[in-house]
Amino acid sequence: MDALNSFVKNIDSFLWNNILLFVLVGTGIFYTVRTRFVQVRRFKSAWKKVFGNFTLRGDSAGENGMSSFQALATAIAAQVGTGNIAGCSTALVSGGPGAIFWMWLAAFFGMATIYGEAFMAQKTKTRNEDGEVIGGPVFYIKEAFKNNFGKILAGIFAVLIIFACGFMGCMVQTNSISDAFDDAFNIPKLATGIFLAVIAGFIFIGGLKRIASFTEKIVPVMAAIYLIGGLIVLIINIKNVPWAIGSIFVGAFNPRAVGGAVIGITIRQAMRYGVARGLFSNEAGMGSTPHAHALADVKKPEDQGEVAMVGVFVDTFIVLTMTALVILSSGVLDGMIESGTTGTPVAQAAFTTALKGFGSPFVAICLLFFAFSTVISWYFFAEQNVKYLLGKKAVIPFAVFIMGFMVLGAYLKVDLVWNLQDLFDGLMVLPNLLALLFLSGIVAKGAKNSIKKRKETEQRSADSE
Repeated sequence: MDALNSFVKNIDSFLWNNILLFVLVGTGIFYTVRTRFVQVRRFKSAWKKVFGNFTLRGDSAGENGMSSFQALATAIAAQVGTGNIAGCSTALVSGGPGAIFWMWLAAFFGMATIYGEAFMAQKTKTRNEDGEVIGGPVFYIKEAFKNNFGKILAGIFAVLIIFACGFMGCMVQTNSISDAFDDAFNIPKLATGIFLAVIAGFIFIGGLKRIASFTEKIVPVMAAIYLIGGLIVLIINIKNVPWAIGSIFVGAFNPRAVGGAVIGITIRQAMRYGVARGLFSNEAGMGSTPHAHALADVKKPEDQGEVAMVGVFVDTFIVLTMTALVILSSGVLDGMIESGTTGTPVAQAAFTTALKGFGSPFVAICLLFFAFSTVISWYFFAEQNVKYLLGKKAVIPFAVFIMGFMVLGAYLKVDLVWNLQDLFDGLMVLPNLLALLFLSGIVAKGAKNSIKKRKETEQRSADSE
């Protein structure tokens, strides 16, 4: 196991340090320029689109699969998961406080990237032989390259996302949940793994409608509970909050100046873990959330592109930032780095400093909802690609395999699970971003049209007055 972990880690480090660190942020910058800073210009409009149609009734889906809010909720369910707790903790231990700055920067540019992903997912969605709406990167990859290369690249992406979101992704989530519940309640990891697999199987079998209904109800509730708990901790540790915020900016460019155990961390480490864990958290550019955004019943592709940006903002700038400030203001980070502790226990230790005996159970319960909702969404993303490659007949066997991997994930060593996840995340990014770069002209034209239509609407409103 240690030899395998070392092998995976070496490949993973090369991929992230030498390729993805620059490609991901570079694509985000490129899309930001081509769309004329769409994440700034259209943010207010995006916010209105999301919360103007907010509902928990579960009956808002259109005939085409999901309402726009359900699609966003499914995407956020995937985005807000262990990356916001365990992933954030790992980034801080490995990259220091400065890693959070690079997460923010990557997320800002990533909002433009995910606009392009959702736009193209809407633009290229189609119907299968059963009349169901389907869409995702495999379709816009083939749109970008209309030859055998496009078909091969789409197939490679489909295989990679099945492993990344299906097998490895679900193992990461159950690994974090079982670890947290073992620490907080002394519940055996096997019992946790089996319980999660059974509940997940019930939702898997329910199909798209059950998944959409589940995510639109659970996402707002779970986020609110976690943010309230985090806010209470920050109020208790209010004296340390200014230093926590300052250390993020200082640590991004001069980790040594932060002091303590962080002194051995380099700027490159801060960047590497910030971008890598940021991607795992908000998934911008990874090619996963377009599967949900493709099914949204909206009038224009740019509408869902704008909605998709809100998902990245909520995930990184609100939920993940809350975790980071709680850990930094608690003062536990140095001890965690020195002891080699990483993942969920870091967040649990931070919450415990303020909430005492309730801190660890609180994180465990929040992580249960975060990670389990991610399992549901990731399974859905992977399932779409199983159907693409093998047809509907393979769905039930795939669901059974995923349930087995969820149980297995509860036992595996945390470092190996995270390194495998990083590796497959990184590999699936490459075909997705390649297609997006080739399709940037179409996305830019759509973003430009949204500006024109907004100005025409404003002019009509002014004329009527």
